[in-house]
Amino acid sequence: MSTNSDDDRNRPVDTDRRRAIEAEGLELTYADGTEAVSGVSLAVPEGEFFGFLGPNGAGKTTTIKVLATLLAPTAGSVHVNGFDVEGEAQKIRESIGYMAQETSVINEMTARENLRFACDAYGVPSADRGDRIEELLDLVDLAAVADKQAQDFSGGMKKRLDAAMALVHRPPLVFLDEPTTGLDPKARNRLWDYFEEINDRGTTIFLTTQYLEEADHLCDRLSVILDGEIVADGSPETLKREVGGEILDVELDDGTEARERAAEIVRSDGLFGDDPIVELTDDGISITSREARKRGPDLLVALRDAEITVTGFNVRSPTLDDVFLAITGEHVDADASSDEERVETAADPSTAADGGNP
Repeated sequence: MSTNSDDDRNRPVDTDRRRAIEAEGLELTYADGTEAVSGVSLAVPEGEFFGFLGPNGAGKTTTIKVLATLLAPTAGSVHVNGFDVEGEAQKIRESIGYMAQETSVINEMTARENLRFACDAYGVPSADRGDRIEELLDLVDLAAVADKQAQDFSGGMKKRLDAAMALVHRPPLVFLDEPTTGLDPKARNRLWDYFEEINDRGTTIFLTTQYLEEADHLCDRLSVILDGEIVADGSPETLKREVGGEILDVELDDGTEARERAAEIVRSDGLFGDDPIVELTDDGISITSREARKRGPDLLVALRDAEITVTGFNVRSPTLDDVFLAITGEHVDADASSDEERVETAADPSTAADGGNP
C-alpha cells in the first residue's frame, strides 16, 4: 500500500496474492485501423496502488476503458476481480469504481443528493445508504457543505465528491483516470491523502496520471506504455535506478548556440565514457551518466576552454521525469489534453461496451 517503506516498494510482484487485474495480450484496434493497444499484459495484485504512465496517445485511456468494460478488446484475455471483461462485464461494473477525467457530479444537486444518486445507480441497499453517505462525506472532507449545491463547489471539491461517488458501493478496485488534472497543488494534495486512505483500507487502485510527482508519491509499482505497448515496469525507485547514474545539470549564460556547442563537447570529447544521455534544457544542458559526479569538474574545464560561460552546476539523482525521458524520448506535459479522447469517436460502435460509466 502507499504507506510502505522504499524497501517494501522495491519488492517484486507477489504472485501468491490474488490479482485484481490480469490481462494477457490485450489489443484494441479502432474502426479506422489504428492499433491503440498492442499486446498489453498486466498483473495487478489486490491491495496494490498501481500507476500507469505514458505520453498522450500512448494507450492509457484506451486500456483503462477496456478494463472498466467501456470498450471491448479486439483480442486478448482480460479479467478484473476474477470476472471476464467480455462475458461478465456487468459483474465487473458492480465490483469496481471508476473516476473518469471529467467528473460525473450533477451541479444542480447537493453533495448529499449526488451521493444518494450514486447509491441508486450502484444498487446500494437502502438500509446502508445513510451511514455510507455520512462516512464518505467525512472521508472526503465535505460534511460541512453536504447540503450545498455542487455548482458552488471549487474544482477540487467536485473532484473529491466525484471520488466519493465512485466508492459508495465499497468496490475492491477503483480506476482513477488522471483524477487531479487541472487542480491546484493544495487540492491535489488533499486528494492524494484521500487516495492513500482508501488504499490503506485495502482498496486496489489503478491510477493513470500526467503528474510524475503524483505517481512517485502514491504508487507501489508503475508500468509505462508507449505506442500501445508496455515498455517498462517496476517500483518508482527501481525505475529511477535503471536510468543509470546521476544527472548533471549545467546552466549556461550564452543562449541556444552555447547550449548546442556544450552538448557537442560532451558528445565528442569522451568525458563521459558510458555513452551519456545529453539534453538541451531551457537554461543549459543536462547529462545523464554513471560518471556524472566524477567527470563534472572536467566538463567545467572543457567549457571554460571553449569560452562558454557556466552560471550553475548541480549533480542530482534521477527523477521519474528522467525515467520518462529515457524511456519515451520526451518529458511529460502535464498541461496537455489527452488526444486519446478520439476513442469516443474513432472506435467502432460495434466494439464498445454498453453503457457509460460503470
